[in-house]
Amino acid sequence: MARPDKEAAVAELASKFRDSGAVLLTEYRGLTVAELKELRRSLAGHAEYTVVKNTLAAIAARKAGLEAFADDLKGPTALTFVTGEPVEAAKALRDFAKDNAKLVVKGGVMDGNVLNAAEVEKLASLESREVLLAKAAGAMKASLSKAAYLFVAPASKAVRTVDALREKQEAAA
Repeated sequence: MARPDKEAAVAELASKFRDSGAVLLTEYRGLTVAELKELRRSLAGHAEYTVVKNTLAAIAARKAGLEAFADDLKGPTALTFVTGEPVEAAKALRDFAKDNAKLVVKGGVMDGNVLNAAEVEKLASLESREVLLAKAAGAMKASLSKAAYLFVAPASKAVRTVDALREKQEAAA
């Protein structure tokens, strides 16, 4: 590749590193073109799966401020630039790797933090954003209901006490 072409490729990769919410590393050794096409289809809408030269990716990662990430680029490595939810992309990679043992998730970077393969697996095991938000809303609603009950309890107790006294006086009369 000519020097200007390499510089353009590095600039484009550095831009992708900066613009992505997360970047996941995989080893794709032994996968067929059809399998890679299927993987790209499963990631559509969440991420872009790209095979790049390690040296160019390492230079681009350093330009994007990801020094530690550049050290993980060894062997046949493909980058998954996540544009959507990182959890969804990690799940898609994990599910594809279950069916195709040749795909190995090596690690990644999310919000500037380098992730190892186990951390990417943890990310994939998280529930979707919508489910987590629904659980948080349910917990908040439960806390608010409990607080409302505590504020109303003294007043309702006073009303029951007054009713009991009135019934006692009516029975005595």
